[in-house]
Order: sequence, then structure tokens, then C-alpha cells
Amino acid sequence: MTYDQALTYIHSLTRFGIKPGLGRVRALCELLGNPQDKLRIIHVAGTNGKGSTCTMLAEICRAAGMKTGLYTSPYVIDFRERMQVNGEMIAHDDLARLTARAKALAETMDDPITEFEFITALGFAWFAEQQCDVVVLEVGLGGRLDATNVIAPPWVSVITKIAYDHMDVLGDTLTLIAGEKCGIIKPTSPVVTTCEQGEEALVVIRRIAQERGCTLTEARMSDCEIVQSAITGSRAKLAGLDVHVPLLGEHMCRNALTAVVTARQIGLPDEAIAAGIAAARIPARMEILSAEPLVILDGGHNPDCATALANALAQHLPGQRVTAVCGMMADKDVAAYLQLLRPHIGRLITVQPENPRAISADELAAQARALGYDDVQPAGSLEEALGHSPTLICGSFYLAGDARGMIQ
Repeated sequence: MTYDQALTYIHSLTRFGIKPGLGRVRALCELLGNPQDKLRIIHVAGTNGKGSTCTMLAEICRAAGMKTGLYTSPYVIDFRERMQVNGEMIAHDDLARLTARAKALAETMDDPITEFEFITALGFAWFAEQQCDVVVLEVGLGGRLDATNVIAPPWVSVITKIAYDHMDVLGDTLTLIAGEKCGIIKPTSPVVTTCEQGEEALVVIRRIAQERGCTLTEARMSDCEIVQSAITGSRAKLAGLDVHVPLLGEHMCRNALTAVVTARQIGLPDEAIAAGIAAARIPARMEILSAEPLVILDGGHNPDCATALANALAQHLPGQRVTAVCGMMADKDVAAYLQLLRPHIGRLITVQPENPRAISADELAAQARALGYDDVQPAGSLEEALGHSPTLICGSFYLAGDARGMIQ
């Protein structure tokens, strides 16, 4: 099997959709020799901040001298971004070889495996093969029934900020959503949660941690002191530790505080913590693609992400209204997202991302006009949209991946 054939097979599994339950991924992992049981894992769930927190924790572990795996989603440019060891993506040949092996085993199962389940089992197999000292494991969707949740009790469980997203699957209240996210909390494993956690979610986290005999550490907002903030990042004192956070937006300092508290919980030294956070780089999360002219790329797609982006624009481009290229998925809260960004956007170019769930450029433009956007123009293609020299590209990781590839 070639690498391209492996990707074609993996993506063909989307036809099985999202099916609740851990039986299929457990069965495939067992056929693979239960590689997940050979790994020491930092398990991270939440609605917002998972990706940046995972990246910072992985860099901290690397700086502490550990061979570190990172499993994350979605990818932005290259599928192999989803599985990395010490910052290096899985090799084409390794992905093809392991896909061929896992495919042969999956095809013996009575219940067809889904795409994310297959990728997760494959990731466990590769990390075990690489003999990682630790794997930072990002939950895909929810937690309780997410494919990553077949692991034994982790080194530590981390719950980042919980907000409204995927309500059709997880529930329509923060209490229900938090209950699903807290499914990763396992007996006796320590738990860390962010300083930004809302009270409704925090009640659930505290209750479940107590029921399962887990030590819960709550990061405190008072421990996040931002000393200096610029478009290139911030200097901050996080739980008393001086840190450079090279990521745009003050919310990234709060995510970094979660990483600091987590790393200390598992006994990593402050020198490694500071070095790891300073080394963190995250594509398509308020990423500066160009400083002159300024181009910001952000794949966030829910109201919480829009709030963080709006705050960053207000702070670093005060009084300015930027040209933005925006594309979104139809199943997101499009109106709330657009409403939050409206004060900061002067001209909006809408585009339809390359995804069957995407809202059309015309429909997105119509919704923007209904919300009071004055200068809105739908574009027939991403190339056409980027011809308008945007300052901001936003609304979807699918759009972000294509735009990043074209611009770079």
C-alpha cells in the first residue's frame, strides 16, 4: 500500500459517519495488541483551547527530555500533522505500512470501523512502536464516547474551557456537555481544569472528580498576570513563573496557565515548562501568516472562538475595521460568530470551503447582510477571495488549511 492509497482508504471510512460507542475501537486496538496500554498519556478534553494546550504540553515534555507523542485534530495542511513524535510528523512509509496492517484487521470485524476510530487506533500503534515516554492525546469529540477514551487511567486528565458546540451530539446545556467531556476522568488519575471554566461546567467537573476519587486542581485567574502583550505574543507571569507565550491573544496566556498547572501536577521542572511554552507554534489559531502586510489566520468556528478573536483585534488593531475572508460550516452557529466579529470587519468576502458541510458563499453573505454588514461580497473561489488582500482569514479549519497552503 502506498501513502496515497492509505489516505484514500482512511478517508473512505467517512461513509460510516460518527457512531457512538467504544466497542469498535476497542476491538481494533485488541487486534493490534492493545498498544494504548503501553503508553503513558496526558488526556485533554474541552471545547476551546484543547489544541493550544496540547501543543504547549507536548513542547514542555520535550523540553523535559521525554520522547513525546502528540495526537491532535483537525489537521491544517498535511494529514500527518495528526500524529507527531518530538515535533516530527509520522513518515509516509510508516503511515502506509500501519494503515495496511490495521485495514486487514479492521476488515475482519463485524461492525465497520469509523474514520476517527481507525486513525486513533493507528496512532496508538505508531506511538507504541516509537516507544514514546509520554503521549499528549487530544479528544476528538466529547470525551465519554470518544475513540481516545479506550485508554487506561492517564497520567493526568485535562479539561479545557467547555462551551456550546456539537450540541446535536453532546447535549444542549453546559451541564450535559460537561458530563460528556468529563467522561475522560478516570479513577485515581489527577485532573486539571482551566481558570476560564464557567461555574455550570465546574460544578460537574468537581462532582465527577470527587465521585471517581481524583485530585482536582483548578487553575486560578489570579495566577495569570499578563505583563506585556503584542501581536507577536505575550510576556506573562503564570502561577509565579515568567513565561513568553508566542501565540496571539490573551486567552492563549490562560491556556498556557493550564499547561503550567498540568506540568507541575506531574512533576515537570519550571525550566522545561518555560522553555516548552516559548517553543509552541500552532497553525491556524490566530496565526500571523504575514507581518507586512498583516495577515491573520484563524480556524476557530464557534462563538467562544469569535469572542477571543474579536478581543485580539480590539487590542492589537484598535479602531480599525479589517478586510476579512470568511467561510464556515452550515452546522455551526454562523449568526453568533458573525455578530461577534461585526464591529471589527469593514469588508467581508465570503467563500465556500471545500467540504460538503460548508455553507455557500451566497448564503453566508446573505446572513452577514441581515446582521448589518455593509460591505459584503461572495467570491466564487478561495483564489478570488484572497485577491482582495485580506487582513483576516477566518471561520473554518478547512478554509484555513487551503488558505495557508496558497499563501505560503
